Amino acid sequence: MQNVLAILLAGGAGERLSPLTRNLAKPAVTFGAIYRIIDFTLSNCVNSNIRRIFVLTQYKSLELARHIRDGWSIFSSSMGEFIEVVPPMKRIHSDWYLGTADAVYQNIESIIAEAPLVTLIVSGDHIYKMDYAGMLQWHRRQQADVTIATIQVDPAEAVHFGVASIDASYRIRGFEEKPKHGQPAPSIFNPEKVSASMGVYLFETPALLKALLEDADDPQSAHDFGKDIIPRLVQTSKVVAYDFRDLNDKTAHYWRDVGTIDAFYEANMDLVKVTPEFNLYDKKWPIRTHMSLNPPAKFVFGQQGQRMGVAVDSIVSHGCIVSGGRVVRSLLSPGVRVNSYCEVEDSILMPNVWVGRGSRIRRAIIDTGVVLPEGTQLGWDLEADRARGYAVTENGVVVVSEENNHSLER
Repeated sequence: MQNVLAILLAGGAGERLSPLTRNLAKPAVTFGAIYRIIDFTLSNCVNSNIRRIFVLTQYKSLELARHIRDGWSIFSSSMGEFIEVVPPMKRIHSDWYLGTADAVYQNIESIIAEAPLVTLIVSGDHIYKMDYAGMLQWHRRQQADVTIATIQVDPAEAVHFGVASIDASYRIRGFEEKPKHGQPAPSIFNPEKVSASMGVYLFETPALLKALLEDADDPQSAHDFGKDIIPRLVQTSKVVAYDFRDLNDKTAHYWRDVGTIDAFYEANMDLVKVTPEFNLYDKKWPIRTHMSLNPPAKFVFGQQGQRMGVAVDSIVSHGCIVSGGRVVRSLLSPGVRVNSYCEVEDSILMPNVWVGRGSRIRRAIIDTGVVLPEGTQLGWDLEADRARGYAVTENGVVVVSEENNHSLER
């Protein structure tokens, strides 16, 4: 799309996703075995033909910057295309990024230099497929100053989102971030639902610049789009809603905020269902990433009996070896080794995990590089797992990282 600049917010610490985010930014966390979370938003941009992208980083961003360098060097500078990783540089004031709006404000000079007609603000930590070109067409048809992508959610879920009140002309008349009181207005698109913001904003660039400058001068502001910028603009400008057009080609719209361990786990498990809720195999809307150099996956020991290298209803990446173990409904990232007589069920194994002989793993996330010694038991006795120092979620998912793996004897 011509004259569109995308600004991708990727600086969040992702505290609710700890310990997976202890050493890297949330958008850099591995998802779907071979991808990083940020790849889905970046793929949406490229597939929508948006090829001028700023990625605003902050928290532990080295791994994220390397991933973008290695996997997303697909743009032609001679054609005016780029993807640039922009850390805080304190060009405007002496603070780090204070919020989503402040992150964009601190790069206001770069926006002015690019002179886009419209600016797209997106988050780098959601899983979905969306053609932003359709949103731009709607934005121009409505002659809007700002367009917000919305998705219909159950009223009980409204407390987790920014919720819009929309009139018959699709104009947003009210907007509240994570409402805790009252009954949210029914969605104009489905009266049994409410319209929640997806964190995807399309601005006429002059309207964006004006809003950022006004917000920066407000000492009471949290400098956040959902809390401050959007509610103010609803009162002063033409802000319209764009109902999410899902390209996932499923009955239910698929958009996931993987901000907690349980949400992250369930979204990954969506991928290994017999009929996956999220389609990774759509050649019309490819998800791009950096592919590390690894040999093909290998399955060893095929004789009858317990010692069989087999994976069922699972995603097995290149570089994996399933050597006499059994893997069911699980995701194995590149370089994983599952040794003899192991049972791995309903689990996510991040890159270069080693599962020692005779281990039994169930409903667990094993972080990058963790070595599980022989006979490890995880997910079968949650109280014992907690006692050994592992994180166990409300839904009973066990998380093992390098930091909390010290309690296992090697």
